Amino acid sequence: MARTNVRLFDLVVFGEFFSDMIFYQLRNQPRFGEEVKTDCFLIAPGGGLATSAIAASRLGSTTGIITRVGADASVLPTWNEILKEGLDVTACEVRKDQATALTASIAYQSNRMMVTHDPINQNLEELLSQKLVLEKLHRSRHVHFACALRHPRRWIPVLKGLKESGITVSANFGWNPDLSPVQLHSIVKHCEFIFPNEHEAKAITGTRDAVRALEKLQEWVRIPVVKLGRRGAMLMADGKLYRQQALPIAIVDATGDGDAFDGGFLHAFLHGGDWDECLRAGNICASLSASQPGGSQGLPGPKEYRHHLSMMKGMSARKKIKK
Repeated sequence: MARTNVRLFDLVVFGEFFSDMIFYQLRNQPRFGEEVKTDCFLIAPGGGLATSAIAASRLGSTTGIITRVGADASVLPTWNEILKEGLDVTACEVRKDQATALTASIAYQSNRMMVTHDPINQNLEELLSQKLVLEKLHRSRHVHFACALRHPRRWIPVLKGLKESGITVSANFGWNPDLSPVQLHSIVKHCEFIFPNEHEAKAITGTRDAVRALEKLQEWVRIPVVKLGRRGAMLMADGKLYRQQALPIAIVDATGDGDAFDGGFLHAFLHGGDWDECLRAGNICASLSASQPGGSQGLPGPKEYRHHLSMMKGMSARKKIKK
């Protein structure tokens, strides 16, 4: 892979794209054999790729995506929304023989269940062997992988190449019990950040405490970040624990709020924020995402973001004075 000093993007996100069909504000909890009706329904872009990329882009980061969509993408309102957001879609693959991935999300109170059809996303890592994909990755200041990490032999050369080129890397990979801790470590040790939620962090490390999980993850990656839902998020850098609270805001639909966190955090990182500001940025995007249905509908622009950031800094300052 030829090295280049030309960085066209602040951020490139690689991962799976979904059209999300979201049912929310249900009157009762769904059960098999029953029908539950709601007046609240939305079709929106979904998946970690879309939500993380939109979050960063709306805040001002020049952002591109790499994914695979079906021949139906040109007529899908969800894909057209991606285009309207101004995200660069060069190097994305269009499969004429398959449909774009689809998820039905059922949100009840603060919980949700999902059913997904995504044969198109199988072996997505095959895109990493394409010249146009590699060129795009190497024209970014930071690359974020928003997908499951399988087949280490496909991932490791790409991650090593990015790191050698001075490009920072992060991953939100969920939890795959079929991937051993040794295999997972062999991949994520090339990352600057990883973004598991509390449940995933405990499962990965075999611990029962989120802080202990964070300590173990720092043995794998320089800056592990653990998302705590309503309780905000924390990270560890050079052995020091940083923690910030979420916005005190009502949750409508938690679909994609963790991915919104990733986009906000990475935007702040790429624009010189310290670790507390990166956590605040992530929490702002996650909280506002959860305040609306779908992962991207509530994401802030720069003015709203600065308002909430100023408010959160003020809250932190008042707490320090009381102590």
